[in-house]
Amino acid sequence: MDEIKTGQVAPEFDLPGSGVERVSLSAFRGSNVVLFFYPKDDSQGCTAEALEFTALKPEFDKTGTVLIGISPDSVALHDKFRTKHGLDLILAADEDKSVLQTYGVWKEKSMYGRKFMGVERTTLLIDREGKIVRIWPKVKVRGHAEQVLEAARAL
Repeated sequence: MDEIKTGQVAPEFDLPGSGVERVSLSAFRGSNVVLFFYPKDDSQGCTAEALEFTALKPEFDKTGTVLIGISPDSVALHDKFRTKHGLDLILAADEDKSVLQTYGVWKEKSMYGRKFMGVERTTLLIDREGKIVRIWPKVKVRGHAEQVLEAARAL
């Protein structure tokens, strides 16, 4: 897959979400979408990121922006994560990692000299027409949701 770039139409996806709902990008056409890819439910960094986005959700709502998180965790884990932390976000499960691969965020990582495949924390801002307007690769969590909100306000 070619690298995802700003200005291109975001690739469509259809994934399981909470309970029996499906999450597809096309369902949100007409709204801005923050698509954030994260490694693992209930880990320290991912929890902090999800809590920051949840705290700012009313502000994102004012800009007509939907928040969607995608990780390789199951719907059951997503539901536990949302309930435990009171998250007000859409979480989609990409257990076969097909969407993570399409968006180029399933990458070789290294920790303590050990190499492994995992999600590179990445956020995309997609406009009402489905075009990618901004990409934040290798996200540092602290203050990130605020940066994304500022970009959403500019749309």
